[in-house]
Amino acid sequence: MKRILVGIIGLAMGVFAGGCLPTPELQGAEIVTPPASSPVIETVVSTPPIPSPVVEATAAAPVEELPGALLGLVSPAFEAGGAIPARYSCDAENVSPELVWGPPPEGVISYALIMDDPDAPGGTWVHWVVYNIPASRAGLSEGFPAEREMSDGLRQGTNSGRGLGFAGPCPPTGTHRYYLKLFALDQALELSPGGSAADLTAAMEGHILGQAELMGTYSRE
Repeated sequence: MKRILVGIIGLAMGVFAGGCLPTPELQGAEIVTPPASSPVIETVVSTPPIPSPVVEATAAAPVEELPGALLGLVSPAFEAGGAIPARYSCDAENVSPELVWGPPPEGVISYALIMDDPDAPGGTWVHWVVYNIPASRAGLSEGFPAEREMSDGLRQGTNSGRGLGFAGPCPPTGTHRYYLKLFALDQALELSPGGSAADLTAAMEGHILGQAELMGTYSRE
């Protein structure tokens, strides 16, 4: 009886001990460790690509902020594209209209001005040539005097009628367009007083930093 009891106790202890031991499968699971990093994790935490240069193009300065647009040439005498009053023509007082423009773009040393009529029967007729206008000037007064050279260095050239200074609109018939073109330059020009529009155009080549234009019309029956 005593042997039987010992055998039963031994068997029970063996079963108990066997139930506590890890199975071969669990042992294998404990031994195998995952790699330090996996391709999946690396893909998730990877740095996003650098933004496209398209963002820079979107932020570019609009056309209206470029130097040429800063000049803003206007006249209190008439609206752009409107009729020039007779006061400024050969039919009346034949004085120049007041002109006003904005602050100079960076680097501007002087301005030049040409007024012409592209509708003249014999080709473009030049009405006014002015150059070496100091950058400190913000316009030209009405009835600007026909002087060859002023104390601040401003010079006037010869119009198509071979006169000095301003010659007002004087079309033979119909409606003509008159363009006042202002040029911002990076230097004062080595052009003597009395120069023609062609002389001025040649002297300005390579020195224009900005340009503005004002057009008005004048009619005669």
